[in-house]
Amino acid sequence: MQAPIIMMSQNRQEEKDRMRSENDYLINLKAEMQIRSLQQKMDLLLEEQIKTLFETQEKQFKLLNEINIKLDRK
Repeated sequence: MQAPIIMMSQNRQEEKDRMRSENDYLINLKAEMQIRSLQQKMDLLLEEQIKTLFETQEKQFKLLNEINIKLDRK
């Protein structure tokens, strides 16, 4: 007599657990996608910073070279 009620209760709990697991999976998937997006943005920013650093360094070398040339003339 109690077995069908217990089985129905277990089935409902299993369905709730299944939906909860699916929601957790979707949340984790969305978080992973957002993390990847942020990582790509960080990579782009770092790439731009490195490019700017190299450009600045190149300008500094040119200026130092010009100073060296002027000093050698004296």
